Amino acid sequence: MTPRFGSVDELLAAARADLTRLDPHQAVARVAAGALIVDIRPAWQRETDGEIPGSVIVERNHLEWRLHPASGASLAVATKGQEWIVVCTEGYTSSLAASALVSLGLSASDIAGGIHAWRAAGLPVMPGPTAVECRVGNGAATP
Repeated sequence: MTPRFGSVDELLAAARADLTRLDPHQAVARVAAGALIVDIRPAWQRETDGEIPGSVIVERNHLEWRLHPASGASLAVATKGQEWIVVCTEGYTSSLAASALVSLGLSASDIAGGIHAWRAAGLPVMPGPTAVECRVGNGAATP
């Protein structure tokens, strides 16, 4: 039976129960160890707040198909065992998205506080928007 929640807050709490959420500096350390950050924000938000260098742009509505290696529509970087760190604006949608990836058996977490926390931590951002399914800083190259 599919769980039912009385509020969005309950849904969010359930999603986060299975995640190890990362602060921005923990995310940087994970990326250094091979994880990839996936930015799920729409272009207008990426243009407003900037983008994390090296992140992969996959808007939320395609996320599961592009990151699951066996979907038939996956990106080349969506390999078995790839760790994903999902980022959104403030860390709410990213928790729900990361939870969906975990439910598919993928290694996923998110950045608590989203791009706003990233910027507040003094970490680099680049102007956006980068094209969908491309890496930030790689121009038109696909991931």
